[in-house]
Amino acid sequence: MSMNLHFTAAGEGPPLIILHGLLGSADNWRSMSHRLGAHYKVFAVDLRNHGRSPHSDVFDYDVMAADLRQFVEQQALSSIMLLGHSMGGKVAMQFALDYAERVDKLVIVDVAPKLYEPSQRYLLEAMRSLDLRRHQSFADVDGALAAKVLDQSLRQFLLKNLARDEDGRLRWKIHLEGIYRNYEKLALGLAPERPFDKPTLFIRGGRSTYIEDYDAPLIRQIFPQAEITTLPKAGHWVHVDAPNEFFQSVVNFLSRV
Repeated sequence: MSMNLHFTAAGEGPPLIILHGLLGSADNWRSMSHRLGAHYKVFAVDLRNHGRSPHSDVFDYDVMAADLRQFVEQQALSSIMLLGHSMGGKVAMQFALDYAERVDKLVIVDVAPKLYEPSQRYLLEAMRSLDLRRHQSFADVDGALAAKVLDQSLRQFLLKNLARDEDGRLRWKIHLEGIYRNYEKLALGLAPERPFDKPTLFIRGGRSTYIEDYDAPLIRQIFPQAEITTLPKAGHWVHVDAPNEFFQSVVNFLSRV
């Protein structure tokens, strides 16, 4: 069953929807959304179980694509341009494959339509291992996570999912258990019945291994018009590591006639 997704909007122009990655939210795209808003009406969406969108124990690419279709209909958008990063990139691909008539152009950021190793499970397990009732501050939680998540910037990313309830107690905004129980589904590759034969841009980070050279045949089998561009200095967070190059790549592609 589809659900109403939380979103933020910026700018004016043709509609561009942005989808975040696992354990992220629309807030991760705030700066880039406003920048792209100079050219487009940008909708940055919180996917189910993330950000301020509703929670559900049903969590896979089919239902997330259906959520997005409902969102498109609610906003009275006949067709869109769609950009997705990581998990959000797989949602974007699924949506384009299921509802091709709704998508004019597709931008996929640092993810391929393939099976991945469940490499982020340790993050979910680290978060699940915490008893938030024992922690009084964000700094306390950061310190508790440090033993299992060594990278400080990654911990700061996870802490964006923390909030306080009405009584001031710490809680996770995400549906952590629902994400954890369905995590294997998120690692799966896509199995489309037909290709998406419209303009598609894959942007990969040169310091990331999410899209390898040998993924190109699979990408072009499912997305025959796919272009693949590499931003050499960027890791998986392409739009954060190389914002100017990312912005220019997206605008050049989307503005092409």
